[in-house]
Amino acid sequence: MFRFETEVDKARRILLGMRLRDTNTERSPVLRALRGTPAEDEVPLQVWALDEKGTLAAGLAGRTWAGWLHVELLWVDEVHRGAGLGSQLLARAEESARAERGCTHARLETWDFQAPGFYRKQGYEVVGEVPDYPPGITEFILTKRLV
Repeated sequence: MFRFETEVDKARRILLGMRLRDTNTERSPVLRALRGTPAEDEVPLQVWALDEKGTLAAGLAGRTWAGWLHVELLWVDEVHRGAGLGSQLLARAEESARAERGCTHARLETWDFQAPGFYRKQGYEVVGEVPDYPPGITEFILTKRLV
């Protein structure tokens, strides 16, 4: 007999993550080899572009893990679009991930109305598509080799 709950529980979420990590590590020699190495930890990576007033003009937020950079957010203020800020943010994040953290690959997700063409121009390749996520929109998963 089980009782099911749907409440948000931070402590259980942490416990769940630890248990899944332990199970995955037990079953995967690749993940087992990461244990105890710097690549085992997820480390935030952020790059900001500020205008002359110190206001956020553009930014990139992601993380590195297991030799990969995962770009989670990239945004450029509309008044600065077309000036190359997005390309510069991405290049700086990739270089930092490669040179300082030993990353060999990058990944990200974008929707069809956002920037798949921009990322392709930066050397990313579409490796997956999720149609109707959310309904009426296609999400693209892209990767790039950094070395």
